[in-house]
Amino acid sequence: MSLTAIMYDRVMSRWEPNARGRLMHAALELYVSRGFEQTTVAEIAKLAGLTERTFFRYFADKREVLFWGAGELQELLVSTVAGAPDSDAPITVIGAAIEAAGVVFEERREGAVLRQSVIAANAELQERELIKLAALASAMADALRQRGVKDPGASLSAEAGIAVLKIAFERWINEASPQDLPQLIRELFDELKVVTGAI
Repeated sequence: MSLTAIMYDRVMSRWEPNARGRLMHAALELYVSRGFEQTTVAEIAKLAGLTERTFFRYFADKREVLFWGAGELQELLVSTVAGAPDSDAPITVIGAAIEAAGVVFEERREGAVLRQSVIAANAELQERELIKLAALASAMADALRQRGVKDPGASLSAEAGIAVLKIAFERWINEASPQDLPQLIRELFDELKVVTGAI
């Protein structure tokens, strides 16, 4: 191999695939070991083998590392609501959407547990999490309205769905032998129907 090719390989190694994933992994590792507030963007980038400039290409700040997937999650919830059968009741539609989110979380349990431990240790991050959850509820309520569901039914159904997700998620990450998250979500929706006298 020529010297030029070796130099090119060294320069290009900075541009390894999945830079976002590497940054997220590095950030979580540092947040858990050192604490969120004590970790700098420079340290995250260094651990990921990237530059600070690359970090800011993917994230606005170090908090966004923890909330990056919220847009994709919202898209999943809204598209599931939009694609549900017309005959389904609003709470059934929301249940299907929350269960779809549970499938995604189930595949990423280790990261979800670490992420939640970082958020639980920081009041500012907890507040941001609540804002993101409120945005998800609002988006699902809007999707229900587009299906012809009037308020307060649309808002009540969406907010109830987020409440089920929060309770299911907390149980799921805190159990030593966690239950399947989508199954746990289904059970909690069944319990919600019981307590509201729906069945």
